[in-house]
Amino acid sequence: MAVSRTRRAGLSVGRPILGTVTPDLRLRPVRDDDLPIFYRLQRDPVAVRMAAFTAEDPDDHAEFAAHWQRIRTDPAIVNRTVTVDGAVVGYVAAFPVGEQTEVSYWIDRECWGRGYATDALAALLREVPQRPVHARAAKDNHGSLAVLRKCGFVVRGEDRGYAAGRGHEVEEYVLELPA
Repeated sequence: MAVSRTRRAGLSVGRPILGTVTPDLRLRPVRDDDLPIFYRLQRDPVAVRMAAFTAEDPDDHAEFAAHWQRIRTDPAIVNRTVTVDGAVVGYVAAFPVGEQTEVSYWIDRECWGRGYATDALAALLREVPQRPVHARAAKDNHGSLAVLRKCGFVVRGEDRGYAAGRGHEVEEYVLELPA
């Protein structure tokens, strides 16, 4: 198993973040000027298909704006912008779903395969103390499943649901980061 850059950087699991995670990756609170970048990212058809469980209409700017207004003002949701060398490359979030905490992330497709999703999620998990934490991923989203496994998530079940990014039902894994 490969060791993530977070481990190579020697960061301890309990270290607070919102500072340097790797020499080039940082998490920070979401700002208004991040939103046009997030909107562009959510409209990438390749990324939408891969993520599967996305906005019903990625081109609906009004719904995008309403969604981000809602989640940025909810104190139970932790949203962070992911930057690399100061450039926004995506976001990561932890949010309540019923009594559980779930995580989600979106990294610019141009940055896939560089370990940024793994490092960003690992950093968010150090910031969010609740355990267990849950995640979901389409069964064929091998990249996202690898990120989750590298961060300690294990498959706890399977589900099937409508995936707007594909226009039909998709099988998914339900994963958990245990306490």
